[in-house]
Amino acid sequence: MKFLFPGDRGTFVEYLQLALTRAGHPVNIDGIFGDKTCAALSAFLGSGGNCTVSHEVWQRLRPYLVGYTRHRIERGDTIASVAAEYGTTEGAVFVANPTVNAANLTVGSELVVPLGFPLVPERVKYSSVLNAYIVEGLLARYPFLAGGSIGKSVMGKEIPYLKIGTGPTQVCYSASYHANESITTPVLLKFAEEYAAAYAAQADLYGAFAPALAARFTLFLIPMVNPDGVDLAGGVLASGSYYQKARQIAANYPDIPFPDGWKANIEGIDLNLQFPAGWENAKRIKFAQGYDKPAPRDYVGEAPLTAPESEAVYQFTRQNDFSLIIAYHTQGEVIYWKYLDYEPERSREIADYFGEVSGYAVEVTPGESGYAGYKDWFIQDYDRPGYTIEVGLGANPLPMTQFERIYDDNRGILVGGMTELL
Repeated sequence: MKFLFPGDRGTFVEYLQLALTRAGHPVNIDGIFGDKTCAALSAFLGSGGNCTVSHEVWQRLRPYLVGYTRHRIERGDTIASVAAEYGTTEGAVFVANPTVNAANLTVGSELVVPLGFPLVPERVKYSSVLNAYIVEGLLARYPFLAGGSIGKSVMGKEIPYLKIGTGPTQVCYSASYHANESITTPVLLKFAEEYAAAYAAQADLYGAFAPALAARFTLFLIPMVNPDGVDLAGGVLASGSYYQKARQIAANYPDIPFPDGWKANIEGIDLNLQFPAGWENAKRIKFAQGYDKPAPRDYVGEAPLTAPESEAVYQFTRQNDFSLIIAYHTQGEVIYWKYLDYEPERSREIADYFGEVSGYAVEVTPGESGYAGYKDWFIQDYDRPGYTIEVGLGANPLPMTQFERIYDDNRGILVGGMTELL
């Protein structure tokens, strides 16, 4: 995490303000390290006016970003007293520690203690750092979840995934293929949190009984396919050799704002134009549009699957047996459901259901964008339903003020991607 000082601005300042607010020192989350943020930080630290955010300070703030802490049991502790000490519930502590014997707590052992707030924030910009923190926090809060990495980015960052359920039918949702579309990441993370909470409570999830879903389906979620690009577009990556190379690439395309207009991976390859489904057609179309070399968007690469992030999604799909996939993008409030003349069984029916519950239009992908996408390859090779869903309206990157509506629009799709297969 970046060292911060008064006067700084940006995404990391938003994370500082989020953590302070969760820690009981509320401030406006505006990304500006002003006097009120300094006062809140000083109060949190008990530092008498020290407002430097060092590595040590970030470590103290970390529980308020990952959403849990660890408590070493002392003599006289009970689950109730531990929950009260951290402002959480006994139920949350029991869920996070499924093997604990409340009647016989072992002095010196540790409890995972979920803190008393929803983990997935809805007001801050997303980055690979926050994505990793939230995945870590979900796995700690809900140990019945599973997770791991599908591979690494150009810069060596892990591409995390979550797995919910143990059922025989596999479904996969993925997001943030494009750098300036990171508002799609919390769509999947919030759904994971709500699904896990409903499962733990033996409750319904938007009309479906969560334990029954988990018994019938295994849901894989890949919230951020393009971590390097997201960090660049969000201002988190703002120095170093990779940043300088991206600036040089962007200089060849002065009409595309930098870094806000960046969609590609950090090497200037569009990850959703990398799959072996009409890749040569995509190349012909995009080269004719002027994207014939690394670019902030729309460059198909030298060959399919040359970008490690796209290769990771491809291999992860090959290693599993997905009956349906959804790839989330922005913007337009459109559901794309078809590739060429392929029409997998029930794919149009499910697309119409998605349109009904979301209010989104159901359309065929425009010709200039109709090749080499993940959805295209999945339909072509597996003859199973695959969807690209474009959420929100406006110019990318969409503001986080749209998130609440986007999530409300997509709740039925996220559940229906499973239930409509029944």
